Amino acid sequence: MGIILMGMSVSLTACAHAAEHAARAAGALLLRHVDRPKRVSTKRNAVDLVTNIDRASERLISTTLQRATPAFDFLGEERGAREAGAAYRWIVDPIDGTNNFVHGLPLFGVSIGLEHRGRVVVGVVYDPSRRELFSAIRGRGARLNGRRVRVARTRRLAESLVSTGFSFNFRRHAQPYQRWFRQFQCRSHGVRRIGSTVLCLAWIAAGRLEGFYERDLWPWDIAAGSLLVAEAGGRVTDLDGGPASLSSGQLLASNGRIHREMLRILKNVNG
Repeated sequence: MGIILMGMSVSLTACAHAAEHAARAAGALLLRHVDRPKRVSTKRNAVDLVTNIDRASERLISTTLQRATPAFDFLGEERGAREAGAAYRWIVDPIDGTNNFVHGLPLFGVSIGLEHRGRVVVGVVYDPSRRELFSAIRGRGARLNGRRVRVARTRRLAESLVSTGFSFNFRRHAQPYQRWFRQFQCRSHGVRRIGSTVLCLAWIAAGRLEGFYERDLWPWDIAAGSLLVAEAGGRVTDLDGGPASLSSGQLLASNGRIHREMLRILKNVNG
């Protein structure tokens, strides 16, 4: 499978390798600084943090990807968009789990997705603390450190471990998060709030979690991880069961087998 850009054929395999290289380099940067003092500031509110290392990580990723694919557009959480009207766009979260990173909690990841006209075709998530590299190319499956992975075969929510996140809007709009959490906690093996959407999605792909739900998300939260889940045999939709999109801000991801049960809870327990 390849892509055509400006008269040249560029393989998605080469794009995936470039993303993997960039993610590993950024991950090494994060590990060097996780236990060091950081310059911390806020963005949308007091709990939406950003550090000088977030910005340094994104610069490193952007430089690496631009060297490999100079004609591609770029969207990053910290530096915004670099657009030239290309059909292909990198979508990058340089640290997903910044609050964990600020506190030295080793639950954060680097996320790099490649989008073609609204459809993600390459996804890479790197967990530097565990040296785990998750990758997927559309139509070719999902891998962890080069080994093929599949979603869990669990068939019932009651036997599942699910995860969620509380957005930066939670303090102003606590519902329906609290109602959803209560229902899923009572109907499953438990709900985990990891603090990193991209790790949760990667772990669904690897069979460690069965489901994830959240709203108020951004394209860089969704892009790479949603492809990992789909390529590992799972299902990804919006919270109403419709097609997931990078712009919707909401996501329900699962192993596919418990998806309907999760949808029923999300629809019946609303704000």
